[in-house]
Amino acid sequence: MTETTKTPATPPSDAVPTRPAHGLVPLPEAAARALLLVGGIATVASTFLAWTWTSEFPGDLTVTGYPGGLQWLSLIAGVLTAVFALASYGIRGLGWLLPARNNAPLVLVALGGFAVTWFTAIEIAAKLGGVANWETGTWIAIIASLLPVLGALALPPDNAETKDFFKSYLPKPDRIPAPQPTSPWIQRAVITVGTIIGLAVFTYGIDTEYGELFIGFLIVVVFAVWALHTAGLLDRFSAMVAANRSFTLAMGFLAAIAFPFTQTDDHYANIGVNILIFGTVALGLNIVVGLAGLLDLGYVAFLGVGAYTAALVSGSEFSKFSGVQFPFWAAALTGAAASLLFGVLIGAPTLRLRGDYLAIVTLGFGEIFRIAVNNMDGESGPDLTNGPNGIPAIPDLNLLGFNFGEPHDLGGFTLGRFANYYLLMVLIMAIVVTVYNRAADSRIGRSWIAIREDETAATAMGINGFRVKLIAFALGASLAGLAGTVSAHVTYSVVPNPYQFAGSTPPNSAFLLAAVVLGGMGTVAGPILGAALLYLLPEKLDFLQDKSLLAFGIALILLMRFRPEGIIANRRRQLEFHETGQLDVPDTETLTDEPAITKAGA
Repeated sequence: MTETTKTPATPPSDAVPTRPAHGLVPLPEAAARALLLVGGIATVASTFLAWTWTSEFPGDLTVTGYPGGLQWLSLIAGVLTAVFALASYGIRGLGWLLPARNNAPLVLVALGGFAVTWFTAIEIAAKLGGVANWETGTWIAIIASLLPVLGALALPPDNAETKDFFKSYLPKPDRIPAPQPTSPWIQRAVITVGTIIGLAVFTYGIDTEYGELFIGFLIVVVFAVWALHTAGLLDRFSAMVAANRSFTLAMGFLAAIAFPFTQTDDHYANIGVNILIFGTVALGLNIVVGLAGLLDLGYVAFLGVGAYTAALVSGSEFSKFSGVQFPFWAAALTGAAASLLFGVLIGAPTLRLRGDYLAIVTLGFGEIFRIAVNNMDGESGPDLTNGPNGIPAIPDLNLLGFNFGEPHDLGGFTLGRFANYYLLMVLIMAIVVTVYNRAADSRIGRSWIAIREDETAATAMGINGFRVKLIAFALGASLAGLAGTVSAHVTYSVVPNPYQFAGSTPPNSAFLLAAVVLGGMGTVAGPILGAALLYLLPEKLDFLQDKSLLAFGIALILLMRFRPEGIIANRRRQLEFHETGQLDVPDTETLTDEPAITKAGA
């Protein structure tokens, strides 16, 4: 029997060339990675030079030898670019930065440095009257920040070949942490470090003194977080958070408590307390919209019910019941109970509707509430709310002898009025988060999810849809009312104008709904993050005051296009919006294998 020799098949001419067997980087790609590294280092060096000759531009960029203002953001972006470039070379100790074995993070950090540097240069020219105001440092910075972009664009696209290259050339397997569970203590240490970094980033963002610095801060944060996501680092961090949820919540609240101790200006504590009030109300709305799937366009009215109730019973001389002054715990319970009652009264006749019809009815309720309190002045209606003048002169809280309106010294730190209310809101937020988590993980919570996913199927399985939706409506309303009781004391007065569907500043129903959708429906951190962004943007960017709704509308359109599940995604929401093969994010929320309808039961 003759043995035949098989001739190797000739690969087609359009086949993708393979990497060299020795694992060395091909020359064009080596040059691209060198551009990334050199450009990142040069960008860092440029921040130590003067970028303009006059101190009229905010941040004083005239100093040589020390960065200032927006230069710090270019420095951070340059450092990130250089570090990721070194990681792509397989430098020992940096391989963990690229667990996904791809080039996308390199492109994103390069674009972030380019964007913030060129934004600064353009702002200098626009504010000072032309490029003649650029010093040598500016020219070096714009060229240096362009080099990493050119290098990143010259890198090969991410595909199977790229991943094979990273496996062979980058780190050896023992030099990259395996995606297996590490020690619980190591995981908690990583979460602690992440919490500290998050607090530092938030503190820097809220302390920005002018709009240009805040825009630059947003540019760097967005591209950095995007790069960490594509690198796979956020995936691993999310897995650690999911495995240590209680510890993560505790660290989050410790960071929240530490925030006022990082501030020297009580104005920033005022921003913080309003963010927490707004976030608490958004978390209550998340029960209605995110868990139960009910579109409520008049939710801010429940915040108003709680605020007006607290104003009436807290001892204001302009209150109809001026001789009545409840202690705070009683006023808070009264406000929450009043909002719960209104939630039941409004929900009982309307929750038999679905979809757009329910949205229209709730929108009408919100407008009816605002018009009603505006007319209860003793002339157009009963004398109860003092009409458009509202109820002013609401006294500060006094809880167990602690006057929230006076500054207090604690461990060498002076806590002002707003810092006191901020810490109170942290306590209330902890209660609200506990209620939310308990409700979401309970049998009634699974019934909400079943109703949201398919009300007809849930009803067929024996779930009483009307009762379940009414409970969600009432619970969400009571949480909003609880936040409203604090809001009344923080602002000293309650007036009808803020409690409308849309307006230039929060709180209003449109902002609350946008916070839930933007942050991520069905999650805890999502609405809080959305509330922080929507409150900070108008506060920091003065030019958005009249165009805030337009800006938020554009932002929501872009979000719905590129990330419909929100910034912080719930696993189940991702499955609704994406094909299974498109998901590249691990479980960030607990998701069992059994359907929600089965868990809810009859």
